Amino acid sequence: MELSGGMKDIIMVLAPLAGGIMLAYGVFQVVYDVRGSTRKRVMDRLKSGASRGKDQQKEAIDFRRTTQKATGVLAQQFARMSLAKNLQKTLDQANLNWSAPQVLVNLTATALISVAGLMFFGVQLIAALGIGLGIFGLPIMYLHQRRKKRLKKLVNQLPDVFELLSQALRAGHSLASGMQLIAKELPDPAGTEFGRVFHEQNLGLKIEDALKSMADRIDMLDVRFFVTAVLIQRQTGGDLAEVLDKIGRVIRSRIELFGKVQALTAEGRLSGYVLLALPGIVFTVMLQVNRDYAMMLFTTDLGRMMLTGAIVMQIMGWLMIKKIVNIKV
Repeated sequence: MELSGGMKDIIMVLAPLAGGIMLAYGVFQVVYDVRGSTRKRVMDRLKSGASRGKDQQKEAIDFRRTTQKATGVLAQQFARMSLAKNLQKTLDQANLNWSAPQVLVNLTATALISVAGLMFFGVQLIAALGIGLGIFGLPIMYLHQRRKKRLKKLVNQLPDVFELLSQALRAGHSLASGMQLIAKELPDPAGTEFGRVFHEQNLGLKIEDALKSMADRIDMLDVRFFVTAVLIQRQTGGDLAEVLDKIGRVIRSRIELFGKVQALTAEGRLSGYVLLALPGIVFTVMLQVNRDYAMMLFTTDLGRMMLTGAIVMQIMGWLMIKKIVNIKV
């Protein structure tokens, strides 16, 4: 079955675009992992010996997740990979009750079926593989964005969380009942995460272990500061309410500073979006002015190579601009 000329043009546009996005995203992840080594060392120090007691303590039970066991040969193979572990952490932080191996199996099956279907209809192998990679990678990128959005919302809630918890402690409530109050009064994600800690300790898990489990699950520096402060206070004593007030003030001040930085770097971010969109707009205009000239990017081998290279360099340039204007606070 032959595809129409317009459909082939669309596929030839989507294929290099999907491949370029995946390549640029891979490069960005490598750079991010390298630059995040210092942060990882700080996070490891704040774990307060949780890893040393891992062999003697049972892992915290996840009472919300209905199924996490990998079923099927392919799912079991995915479960052994670090990709599945990282994706499961992303799903937990995004508050999705899914199994990472099963998600990978579904994405792989969908991508393979799509590639086979496209090749059956006469699409070239390279274009079909590019679309298949896009089908596999774009949902994972969406999950990372959802996770990032939820964690950002949690950071904005933390000052209110610490203020409410300190007031509850001053009113005579225990730490566990204070967390129950947070679960009732605050929405997701703060209410969900602290409610989970309350339910875990209510079902027999030590509150210290439940807090460590929350810190590992959320994997945020501010949360680890809170957990470390609670653990030290329960071992040595002290005024936990005052400590929580100070942590809340620090986080609130940092949020305000981050807002100022975002305002000052708005022009740089806008420049990145404009530079990313400008080639596409120019190409669209060229299709209307001189279609034969513009279609050389799709009809010739050299044109397709130049188009792929341009897309990759555009995405990498946009990521570099984003990295420059993304100032850590």
